Amino acid sequence: MEAQEEEEAQVAAWLKKIFGDHPIPQYEVNPRTTEILHHLSERNRVRDRDVCLVIEDLKQKASEYESEAKHLQDLLMESVNFSPANLSGAGSRYLNALVDSAVALETKDSSLASFIPAVNDLTSDLFRTKSKNEEIKLELAKLEKNLTATLVLEKCLREDLKKAELHLSTERAKVDHRLQNMDFLKAKSEEFRFGIRAAEEQLSTRGMDASLSHQSLVALSEKLAELKRQTIPLKKKLESYLDLMPNPSLAQVKIEEAKRELDTIEAELTKKVDMMEL
Repeated sequence: MEAQEEEEAQVAAWLKKIFGDHPIPQYEVNPRTTEILHHLSERNRVRDRDVCLVIEDLKQKASEYESEAKHLQDLLMESVNFSPANLSGAGSRYLNALVDSAVALETKDSSLASFIPAVNDLTSDLFRTKSKNEEIKLELAKLEKNLTATLVLEKCLREDLKKAELHLSTERAKVDHRLQNMDFLKAKSEEFRFGIRAAEEQLSTRGMDASLSHQSLVALSEKLAELKRQTIPLKKKLESYLDLMPNPSLAQVKIEEAKRELDTIEAELTKKVDMMEL
C-alpha cells in the first residue's frame, strides 16, 4: 500500500514538473494508470539524465575547442605576429572557406596532410557513387525493358481473353440453340413413339399380322439391304461368266433363277410396305 502511495506521489510530482503552471488534465487514478504513468516518468527521468550528460559533454568539448583555438591564435600571434582581424576581405573569405572545407571534410585540422587524404576519400566516394549510379541506371533500363515486355504481353493477353470471351459467347449461343433443338427433337421423338405405339395397337386390334409392324418392316428392310449387298458380288461373278462361252442354256437357267429370287424378295417387301401404308 505504501509503495502504491509512493508511486502516486512520484507521478503527481512528475506531472506537476511537466505541465508547470498549466493545469494537469484529469485522469482516473487507479493502479493501472498509476503504473503506466510511473513507468513513463521513470523513462522520462532516464532520458533527461542522458540528455543532461550529453549537454555537459558538449559544453566541455566546446570549452576545450575554445581553449585550443585561443591557444593556437596566441601561438600564431607570437610566432608570426598574425591575427585574423588583420586579414583583408578576400583573406577572410579564403580563411572561412578553408575552415568550412575542413568542417565539411571532417579533418582534424586545416593542414595539407589532412586535406589530401580527405579529398582522396571524397573522390573515392564520388567514384563509388558514380559506379553505383551506373549500375542503378542499367538496372532501371532492364526494368523498363521488362516492364515494356510485360505491358505488351498484358495487352496480348487482354486481346486473347476478349477473343476467347467472344468465342465462348458464340459457342454458348450455339449450345443453347442445339439444346433447344434437342429438346424439340426429344419431344417429337416421344410424340412419334406414342403415335407409332397407338397405331400398332390400333392395327393389332384390327387383326394386322405382327410381321407388318414397324420393327418387322425395319428388320425386313435391313435384311433386304443385306441381301442386295450379298447379290453385288454374285452379279459381278455373273457378269464375268457372261464374258465366257459357256453352255448358253445352263447360263440362261441360272440367270432366270436369280431373277426370280430377286423378284420374289422385292414383291414380298413391296406387298408388306403397301399393307403398312393402308
